[in-house]
Amino acid sequence: MTSTDRLDGLDLAALDGYLASLGIERAGELRGELISGGRSNLTFRVHDDATSWLVRRPPLHGLTPSAHDMAREYKVVAALQDTPVPVARTIALCDDDAVLGAPFQIVEFVDGQVVRRRGQLEAFSRSAIHGCVDALIRVLVDLHTIDPNAVGLSDFGKPNGYLERQVRRWGSQWDLVRLPDDHRDNDVARLRSALQEAIPQQSRSAIVHGDYRIDNTILDKDDPTLVRAVVDWELSTLGDPLSDAALMCVYRDPALDLIVNAQAAWTSPLLPTPDELADRYSLVSGHSLGYWEFYMALAYFKLAIIAAGIEFRHRMAEQAAGRDAEYDMAAEVVAPLISRGLAEMAKPRS
Repeated sequence: MTSTDRLDGLDLAALDGYLASLGIERAGELRGELISGGRSNLTFRVHDDATSWLVRRPPLHGLTPSAHDMAREYKVVAALQDTPVPVARTIALCDDDAVLGAPFQIVEFVDGQVVRRRGQLEAFSRSAIHGCVDALIRVLVDLHTIDPNAVGLSDFGKPNGYLERQVRRWGSQWDLVRLPDDHRDNDVARLRSALQEAIPQQSRSAIVHGDYRIDNTILDKDDPTLVRAVVDWELSTLGDPLSDAALMCVYRDPALDLIVNAQAAWTSPLLPTPDELADRYSLVSGHSLGYWEFYMALAYFKLAIIAAGIEFRHRMAEQAAGRDAEYDMAAEVVAPLISRGLAEMAKPRS
């Protein structure tokens, strides 16, 4: 655990002063540790002698517009308090860059386990893995069942036109993060065009997480079949819930290992196949999976651009350090993911 006064992206002395300004009592000096981040929002555990908090802020380099909106993430977590979807208790949102150099949010620290790596998952019994998957799908269905108006999220996004905006948004992200004279441009343009021409009528409107898989949840320390909190809401909005379900399935692709630079828990062969996950979601939600090939292709498109964004931020970080960018494994998966998206679009419509 790091207990210095300053971590990269987290000034503990400044944070202590901010907590004092809110009237939040501290018991002893603040200590902190980086839980995750670097390629996405930075997440820190901060604690004193009595209390633990979670602090989230944007990464230090290579930001793209709207990719790390602290206020948006905080709003949805605050709205989901006391709903069937487990989330951390919100503490404060700070939009003053003078404190940590960027906006940040503070929520309660949820004690549990985050299953990121394959070895963690495969240490569970088969029955526990089965129960964990069922719980994850149930939580996603519960999220998609919540009425946005009932929790104060009627203005969280436009209820219609979500799929068009997704294709446009991720296509625009590619324009921002691509390499000069990028050899992948033609295939990206082909998939982008195919998606634009095949956008179906939206299945329905719901709160969508936008990045749902096992390591964006906190499981109970002793019982992995209990989800204690869903985290990482930075891509959430009002949209088509089938896009959430499809991305959950696409994250089963082995390409995820290269994106996270490790053997990811969610790519384990002990988990259900993407088709089996989709069928379970359909059964639990009671909704059919019409135009599923489009949703899967869109998810592959999104994941490919996410990988390209990681590659972009890596280049920016290396340039900021004054040296040539080293090779990033995430760069390897962009073209294959685009190809898989094109293959989905070539399938007959379901």
